[in-house]
Amino acid sequence: MVYRTSPAWLLPGLLFSLSLSGTVLAAPLGLPEVPIPEDNPQTQEKIALGDRLFHDKRFSADGEVSCATCHKVELAFTDGKPVSTGFNDRKGTRNAPTVINAAYMETQFWDGRSPSLEAQSMQPPVNPVEGGLKTHKPILKAVRRDQEYVQSFQEVFGVEADAITMDHVAKAIASFERTVIAGNSPFDRYYFGGEEEALTAAQKRGFEVYAGQGRCLSCHQIEQTQALFTDNRFHNIGVGFKNIQGRVAEVAKKFLKAKAEGANVDETVLTDSDASELGRFAVTEDINKVGAFKTPTLRNIELTAPYMHDGSQPTLEAMVNFYNNGGRMNPDDPLSPFLSGGIRPLNLSDQQKGDLIAFLKALTSPSIAAAYGAQ
Repeated sequence: MVYRTSPAWLLPGLLFSLSLSGTVLAAPLGLPEVPIPEDNPQTQEKIALGDRLFHDKRFSADGEVSCATCHKVELAFTDGKPVSTGFNDRKGTRNAPTVINAAYMETQFWDGRSPSLEAQSMQPPVNPVEGGLKTHKPILKAVRRDQEYVQSFQEVFGVEADAITMDHVAKAIASFERTVIAGNSPFDRYYFGGEEEALTAAQKRGFEVYAGQGRCLSCHQIEQTQALFTDNRFHNIGVGFKNIQGRVAEVAKKFLKAKAEGANVDETVLTDSDASELGRFAVTEDINKVGAFKTPTLRNIELTAPYMHDGSQPTLEAMVNFYNNGGRMNPDDPLSPFLSGGIRPLNLSDQQKGDLIAFLKALTSPSIAAAYGAQ
C-alpha cells in the first residue's frame, strides 16, 4: 500500500489513503513503522503542503524543474534516465533513486551526504545541474507571495508570510515524502503473510539463490518481521570505479583541496565526473570508502531501471550479470583493492540467473505497479 493524500495521486483506478496515529504512520505488510522525527510530526495538512511543494516548478531557475521532475510517480518515483537532467537540460553524474521508502534510509543521496529527508530537500534547488538557483531566496519569495501557500504555512506552522523559512519548506516536503511508502508485495505476502501461492515456482527458486549462492542477503537484508532490502551501508562494487582506477590518489587530492577551499560537495559530485566516483569518501574523507555507494532498496526494482549510482546497468539482466561477474563488466579485469570484500564471481547458471530475476520481480508492490506508466 502507498500512503498519499493529494489529488495529484488520484490516478485512474487507484485509491490511496493515509493512516495517522499520533506521530506514527501505519506501515504495510513487510515494512516497519515509519520513523518520524520529534521536531517534525506528521499532520495531513503538512503532508498536503509538502505534496504541493514537491511538484512546484517555480523552485528552479528556468521554472521547469521540481522534485517531481526527477521523481515521477508514473516511473515509480524515478525519471527512467541513467543520470538525471535538470535546469536547462544540464546533465548530472548520478541516477535518481526512488523516493519510495526513502523514509527508512538512515542517510540520503547515493553517498549519504545528507542525514535526513529535511536536509536532502534543500539541496537540489540550489545545485547548478538540478534547480539552478543561486540561493533559496526565490523559493521563499514565491511562497511568501502565494496566498494559498501563505494560508497553508500559517495553518501548519503558525507563521506569517514573512516568517516562512526554508526549514518550514524542508519539513513539509519531508513529511510528504514519508508517506510515499510501499510494501505488500508478492514476496511480503509469501514470507510475512504465509501465502504459499503468492510466489511462483521460479520465484521461490530465485529466493533460494538470493539467500544462498547469490549472497544478496549480505547487503539487501531481510529480517524476521520486516525487510528494507538494504543494510544502509556503503560498498564499492566496482560500478564506474574503472573511470578513476589508477588515478585515485590524484582525484582524491584534487577533491580534498577544493573542499578545503570551500567547494560545495553537493555541487562538485554532480558536476565533476571524477569526483562523483569517489562515493562515500567525498563525505567521510576515509580512504577505505573510495568508490563506496549506499546500498539501495530492492523493493520495486523491476520498475526503477536503469540501475546503479551512474545508471550504467540498463536492465535486471545486465545487473545480475554484473554481480555474477564479481562486480566487473569484464571478468578478466584485476580486482580493485577498493572493492568490498564480498564482491567476487557468483558462478550462477543461466537458470539460476533467470530465477533470481523472477524473484526480484516479486518485490513489486501492486499499487506501484498500477501507477507505473500512468499519465
